[in-house]
Amino acid sequence: MRTQIMTEKELFKAACCNLSESFETNPSVDVSYNDAVTGSKQIQLLGLAGAYTQLLVENLTGPRGIATPLGLNSIAGPWIESIQLTKGIGSVANGYESIAGQINVELKKPENSEKLYANAYINSQGKTDLNLNLSHKWAQKWSTALLLHDDFLSNKSMDENRDGFRDLPTGNQFSMINRWKYDNAKGFLMQFGFKILHDNRTGGETGFVPAKDKLTTNHYGLGIETSRYEAFAKIGYVFPEKKYKSIGLQLSAIRHKQDSYFGLSVYDARQQNFYANLIYQSIIGSTVHKFRTGLSFLHDHYDESLKSNRYLRTENIPGFFGEYTFTPSDKFSMIAGIRGDNHNLFGFFFTPRIHLRYEPVKGTTFRMSAGRGQRTASIFAENTSVLVSNRQVQIIGSSTGKAYGLDPEVAWNKGVSLDQKMKLFHRDATLSFDFFRNDFKQQVVVDLENPQLVRFYNLTGKSYSNSFQAEMTLEPARNLELRLAYRYFDVKTTYGDKLLQRPLIAANRAFANVYYTTRGWKFDYTISLNGKKRIPYTGTNPHQYHLNDYSPSYAVMNAQISKTLGKKRPMDFYLGAENLTNYMQHHPILASEDPFGNYFDASMIWGPVNGGMVYVGWRLKMK
Repeated sequence: MRTQIMTEKELFKAACCNLSESFETNPSVDVSYNDAVTGSKQIQLLGLAGAYTQLLVENLTGPRGIATPLGLNSIAGPWIESIQLTKGIGSVANGYESIAGQINVELKKPENSEKLYANAYINSQGKTDLNLNLSHKWAQKWSTALLLHDDFLSNKSMDENRDGFRDLPTGNQFSMINRWKYDNAKGFLMQFGFKILHDNRTGGETGFVPAKDKLTTNHYGLGIETSRYEAFAKIGYVFPEKKYKSIGLQLSAIRHKQDSYFGLSVYDARQQNFYANLIYQSIIGSTVHKFRTGLSFLHDHYDESLKSNRYLRTENIPGFFGEYTFTPSDKFSMIAGIRGDNHNLFGFFFTPRIHLRYEPVKGTTFRMSAGRGQRTASIFAENTSVLVSNRQVQIIGSSTGKAYGLDPEVAWNKGVSLDQKMKLFHRDATLSFDFFRNDFKQQVVVDLENPQLVRFYNLTGKSYSNSFQAEMTLEPARNLELRLAYRYFDVKTTYGDKLLQRPLIAANRAFANVYYTTRGWKFDYTISLNGKKRIPYTGTNPHQYHLNDYSPSYAVMNAQISKTLGKKRPMDFYLGAENLTNYMQHHPILASEDPFGNYFDASMIWGPVNGGMVYVGWRLKMK
């Protein structure tokens, strides 16, 4: 599979307060604000929104469903050991939801992480981040870790673009993980633990005071209060005499609650999730032929209410899967998998997937992949940006008994890639090309082409995405790393009866990252050039609320300097800046002076909504 592993070295190139900031130095993933008010972010992979990328935490269910808008902010950066980024379809063992790709986040492990890891961060916008990781080994078999995170922003008057709205919501987020591991050194392993998240955010106009202005027309305000509780367990056994044979059980249970309001609109949501995955793997004759097979069960219960309308659904999906790996030589390998799932709302369906790898000569690797993905759209949670507008919501469903009366989303993903290793400047270098295409057979269309409406309906025409990327990594001098990339997107969807470019996605993007180390000093500089983006139609608005058909192109630059002191107990001091040129989207909120009028819209975001920001931080590690 075409998987890129981002290690701690890559993550430390930026402050990485949370998962959404971990991709700032990665050319494959875009991270942008959903809107100009809530502060929530989303990723884009292969030109598709983050909901089409399956997010896993140690191969268990990650933030999804109603957790989608704030999911990237809920995983603290100092908790992350590594990130595995897979473009295109993933493994059938992880379910059927991967369409654009798969992101698996590996957290710090109690058996090999630092006994104490502390991190403190503050920036010029008034945000503070505090983190403390603790781990301990009990005898030879038991180990435990406690991961703590707290961040808060209290600058209620931050309004750099002077539109009368806070640039970021204020509030506090606290989260923690307590995890345990047992290993008897005879093949039996067990991990279990729990996670807690509490997040409270307030935004809107700078003069908004919740105690007297909430749900009134005195001042426009928003509030988002989130609580999330998770429990997880992994139990596995590796046969001592046959290391290639093992059996494992993965379990997780999640309860997610969100109470929120946006101006005069109230949106409350509840989600209960249970996931179980049983996997058995072995060989057929020799390690040339490997297989894994198993059973899974996914339960989701949703209870949402928006503007006094209630939306309930329960999804129960038992499934089975089988995956065969064929490796006759170092030059060729194949992974072929299929799974079948019986969805109580949408019936039975198959998910076939295949990955091929061929290395005809040493250092030249071709890969191909193809397969099917399916998911259920959570239309409100995945599009909270439309809630910070006065658009009327229309759901044009085909039948009852489904999710909002809409069909599931089904897409086929195909991809090819070439990786070429070489020598440049007498050092290792890599040149990569990849192309992926997604064809949607069914899709929930989010139609913003009428500025007074947001319409959700089933696709009745074509919808596809083409993604091409060229990337080069080289070391032109000792301790100097350079990464260059160019990416092109062709993403179109049928809106009504017109095939249009998907809005707010740049067709062209160029990227460069420079990283230099010397004597404990680390210097990092990143520049990203973003091409123009199509803006949804606003021609029926009054003239003063018309927007151009396309945004301008723009560049964003980030930089960081860090210094490591000490060997036994190393400390890192880092200083960085984001958006060095202070580039901002002018007037990001349409009709900001009349937030309760018909034309108010804070969702038309194509560029940075915040100006330049400087931050400082400190890390301490005790082995």
